[in-house]
Amino acid sequence: MRCDKLAALIFLAVFCLLGLSLAAPDAHAAGKKLRVVFVLLESIDDHGWNTAHHDGIEHLKRQLGEAVEVSYIENVAEPGQAERVFRECARQGYDLIFGTTFGHMEPLYKVAGEFPKVRFMHSAGMKTRPNLGTYMVRMEQAEYLAGYMAGLMGFKNVGTVATMPIPEVVRGINAFTLGLLRGLKESNTPHNTARVNTIVWLNSWRAAASETAQAERLAASGHDLIRQMADTSDSSKAACRKGVPAIGYGTDSVKYGAACTLTSTTFEWGPLYGDIVKAVLDGTWKSEEIYTGFEAGSIALSPFGKAVPKAVAAKVLALKAEMAAGNDMSFAGPIRDQTGEERVKPGEKVSDRELLSMLWFVRGVTGTVPR
Repeated sequence: MRCDKLAALIFLAVFCLLGLSLAAPDAHAAGKKLRVVFVLLESIDDHGWNTAHHDGIEHLKRQLGEAVEVSYIENVAEPGQAERVFRECARQGYDLIFGTTFGHMEPLYKVAGEFPKVRFMHSAGMKTRPNLGTYMVRMEQAEYLAGYMAGLMGFKNVGTVATMPIPEVVRGINAFTLGLLRGLKESNTPHNTARVNTIVWLNSWRAAASETAQAERLAASGHDLIRQMADTSDSSKAACRKGVPAIGYGTDSVKYGAACTLTSTTFEWGPLYGDIVKAVLDGTWKSEEIYTGFEAGSIALSPFGKAVPKAVAAKVLALKAEMAAGNDMSFAGPIRDQTGEERVKPGEKVSDRELLSMLWFVRGVTGTVPR
């Protein structure tokens, strides 16, 4: 992860020098705009996680216009740095402060305790206070459908370039694998149910050289599809150069040069950001754990590539419609882990709490979760 401490601190200094409002956080005062700030892990041009958040911020600005004053700060990764940035934002009078990555959890929790009149929201977190809520999107739904599509097309030896071994990434890998197995079964493709998705780890959210090298290595060893999970599209582009199709992540990889991409699972933060900010504006905001998917327009599949048969696309879109209507089958039992132990019984589903803390792989995944 990039950790440009100096850039973030300079940004805050500029805020002060420009004389931005230091008024107390009273969002309902007559004529006063709601002041909102987003603290981002990396730069907005990473083509993935942070670009998607920035797209959501721009959506929010277009939606609410003059009712809000919206700012963002880039490259805040290290916990000590994040704590300082959150505290400074609270001191500067922001009414609503967003932390946008898992690593912001402890700093946000601490600073929220110091400023009980300021509202905080944390993406991918698990800790709340009366003034601190959490939000996440059900990317596992899109992952399941991307895997289902791959299975219907007969891909049975996928190579996944994974990022960090945290629950968000692990459940994405698992959902993709479960969808892949379903698609392979429906397409009557012979396959080894214990080995359809091989995982290699970057131990980073983005590392262009490593992403490229890992994807090339997977392609060279016979993997028939490359699954990108990093913030950049480098592993997808490397797959394309090797003549192997790819599935992108975060944003549409085709936009960044990976023409062989079959589809990308994308974050659509804008509608969710609009809902959260409107709740503050109308006085209905409360601390809660928000977890939304297709039903709220929080995630999407990018347009299918030309290589995806129309019949396959139709099946995938039919399942997407079911999910949007409330039938989320992405983690429906029976589900077994890599050892063969039944983790989810038939007729049951993995709970949200279990999804948000998941650190085990389903049967079909080759690889381990580093501890």
